[in-house]
Amino acid sequence: MRKNVIAGNWKMNKVAAEAEKFVADTKDKVPSTAKVESVVCAPFLYLQSLVKQSEGTDLKIAAQNMHYEENGAFTGEVSPSMLKDIGVTYVVLGHSERRELFAETDETVNKKAHAAFKHDLTPIVCVGETLEQRESNQTMDVVSEQVKKGLAGLTDNQVKATILAYEPIWAIGTGKTASSEQANEVCTHIRKVVAETFSTDAAEAVRIQYGGSVKPANVDELLAQSDIDGALVGGASLEADSFLQLVEAGAK
Repeated sequence: MRKNVIAGNWKMNKVAAEAEKFVADTKDKVPSTAKVESVVCAPFLYLQSLVKQSEGTDLKIAAQNMHYEENGAFTGEVSPSMLKDIGVTYVVLGHSERRELFAETDETVNKKAHAAFKHDLTPIVCVGETLEQRESNQTMDVVSEQVKKGLAGLTDNQVKATILAYEPIWAIGTGKTASSEQANEVCTHIRKVVAETFSTDAAEAVRIQYGGSVKPANVDELLAQSDIDGALVGGASLEADSFLQLVEAGAK
């Protein structure tokens, strides 16, 4: 049985004191990792201190992005070896905001996924369609291409260890949420694509989160679906109480 992953993506929010208070308020209250994986995706500036602060607890710390090279002339970038060095265990790759605002492509996502595994980081690979693509019935084609290109060249075992996050772009930060049936339909399709591209075993093992205006009021319904294995959460993960409600739902 696949274990749920609840990951709170803070995006470009919080100053140091706020980040540290959040972790202090949650690190000893999140359920055991035997039931659910609880992850906070924090800005680069705070990763090292939050890793130290949460050490020995079931709260894990993720980066929101990284470069695929280990070092070099890439001003302003952070490498996978740097993340590994400070104890980060997860990294978000290909978030729609990175794709739209910072020229992220399926090809760079793929390079980053390979780099993540080289450094024993768990990649959370994001896929999803725009409102225009959904309304023109392109959702499945768009998501299929993102999955195939983003995971290209990975081994079955690496795919099994990957976390995929289906985030319909039209539902991120808009207050709109795909119905649980809509979300599950796409997650089921993603699993089918993984089976066809890699193997049935990989498809059964890979975990697929839903992301897009997830909150305590709708998380139970989403997690009850057959192919949704957690959530990548934005706004509702910024408050400790709300985040704890989400991870408790994931542990049921």
